Amino acid sequence: MSSPTNNLQPRQETRPRSSFSHAWRAMRSRNFQLFFAGQSISVIGTWMTRIATSWLVYRLTQSALLLGIVSFASQIVSFFLGPFAGVWVERLNRRKLLTWVQVANAIESLVLAALTLAHRINLWEIIVLSALQGLLNALEMPTRQSFLVEIIDDRADLGNAIALNSTINSGARLIGPAIAGAVIAAVGEGYCFLADGISYLAVILSLFLMHVAREVPMPHRPSLFEQMREGWDYIRHSDPIRTVLIFFALSSLLGYPSLVLLPIFATQVLHGNAHTLGWLSAAGGLGTLTAAFSLAARKSITGLPRALQISAAITSVSLVLFGLSHWLVLSLVLMTGVGYGLMQCASGANTIIQSLVGEQMRARTMSYYTMAFYGTAPVGSLLAGALAHWIGAPRTVVLTGACCIAASLWFTLHLPRIRAALQTNLQKEISR
Repeated sequence: MSSPTNNLQPRQETRPRSSFSHAWRAMRSRNFQLFFAGQSISVIGTWMTRIATSWLVYRLTQSALLLGIVSFASQIVSFFLGPFAGVWVERLNRRKLLTWVQVANAIESLVLAALTLAHRINLWEIIVLSALQGLLNALEMPTRQSFLVEIIDDRADLGNAIALNSTINSGARLIGPAIAGAVIAAVGEGYCFLADGISYLAVILSLFLMHVAREVPMPHRPSLFEQMREGWDYIRHSDPIRTVLIFFALSSLLGYPSLVLLPIFATQVLHGNAHTLGWLSAAGGLGTLTAAFSLAARKSITGLPRALQISAAITSVSLVLFGLSHWLVLSLVLMTGVGYGLMQCASGANTIIQSLVGEQMRARTMSYYTMAFYGTAPVGSLLAGALAHWIGAPRTVVLTGACCIAASLWFTLHLPRIRAALQTNLQKEISR
């Protein structure tokens, strides 16, 4: 059995690898191959459900405010459960926990499908099921992010595994909405929910087929609240991690809520239908996929802080121009820019944090990463829905894009300290 320090060292290659193989180096791990295959199928279904839910709510209510409320309900639960979830993840077997969460996700999607296909779905049922989805996300996201460390054979491949994990969501965001738009137009939203429920079987099967080392229980565990306090103190006293989390939270608050308003842009601004909504979401998916591949091709974390700064600028400009656009082709191009910038920010922040955090604090730190998204995005969605109700969706998106510029300027002031922390951490890894 290899020593822990060996896992931290890059594998020695007898011959140079091509840039393509380097970009996919985490796939050398069998467990990650299974994870990648299962998630690739499942997340397509997840994106189909997201698009179908937005379209269903807007079809039933014709209200921008209620679009924001449903999105708020689906994410705010994750914010409040975030600190608890991080501790629970550290106390439980991560593969088993992830498996049961996927089973619960499948049941939730199938219930939503049954109600919709029976034409008995109401707004309050959508809100309740969305809140349940938020609860499951609070457990799933920190579990999945910290589980990546357990399923790669070489710790040096962690950054690549995070980037490839992002390509799963990016590719699904490109494919899922396009499929959802066609399915909704042809047979209705219920079949999107049904496909999502069935798609979870792929990731459940992949988890069963993995061979993961048995976890050794700790001889003594602090109390739940003591572990939560330790996690909070760790982040509070780590300036680079705290700064990246705040920046990611601001980006989520200002950038992601624009996606909630896409049904309004598809119908009222661009005078389209469900197909238009699918194309807009797919354009954003193309941007996220491009960003994810660019991150996967990186050979080190050097330059990631600057990439975060650039991603904020791209997001800001794209949002402002998207709010002003009334031409479908231009709107699709700008949504590609929005998707690229948001994915660069999310995956870049994830990689930086996981590169800096200690192993014992990984799950707890990633739970705050989950909170940074699920805590601010729902508030932003609710705010975006209310603003769109009062001043219109285009002006709302222009305003949030302008605020993204201010967030980028704030982050620029902290770049030197983040770079120094990453360089110090890299030197420690090399010296081991």
